[in-house]
Amino acid sequence: MASAKPLVLFSHGKEGTPNGNKIVQLMAVATSFGCHNISVDYRNIASPDKRADKLLDRLKDHPPPLVLVGSSMGAYISIVASKLLNPKGLFLLAPALYLPGYNNQDPTPHANITTIIHGWNDEVVPVANVMRFSQKHKNRVHFLDADHRLLTAMPIIKSMFTLFLDEILTSFIKEESKFVDKKDNNYG
Repeated sequence: MASAKPLVLFSHGKEGTPNGNKIVQLMAVATSFGCHNISVDYRNIASPDKRADKLLDRLKDHPPPLVLVGSSMGAYISIVASKLLNPKGLFLLAPALYLPGYNNQDPTPHANITTIIHGWNDEVVPVANVMRFSQKHKNRVHFLDADHRLLTAMPIIKSMFTLFLDEILTSFIKEESKFVDKKDNNYG
C-alpha cells in the first residue's frame, strides 16, 4: 500500500504574499519529500480570524494527513485552524501571539508535533509572547539571531523544516503500517 504524502499548507503573514521568499524556500523542502503544497492568498483579508475561516474553507474537503506552516499572522491562523483540522504538524515562524486585534488571545495548538521558530530581535512580536505560549503548551521552540521576517536565518530554518518533515513523515508511515497490520490481522 503506497502511503499518502501529507498536504503542506502555507499561510503567509499580514503583509506577506503566497509566493514570498520564506514560503518558496520551505515549499521546495516539502516538494523534495514528495509532499503536495498549497499556499493560500490572504492579501485581500485584513482580519486574522477571517483568514482562519478562509483556511478552513480551503481545506474542508481535504483528507488527512496535513501539515500547517505559518508565518506571523499566518502562524496564528494555523494555530486557530488546527483545532478543527488536527494536523500532523504545525511549523510556526514568528507567531503573532497575544497581540491586539486577534480574537483568540489564548489559542491552543492541536497537532502531533508543534515547532516554533522566533527571532530574538523580533520588533513585531515580543519574545516574551512566544516564551509564554511555548511554556504553556510545551512546544519545541528555537530562538534565532534574527528579526521578525527571519530572512537572515533561512538556511537554518530550512534545515529545521527538513528535520520536522522527516519526523512527521516517519511517524505517519509508522501509524499507517500499524493500521495496515491490524487490518491484515483482522482478515487473515
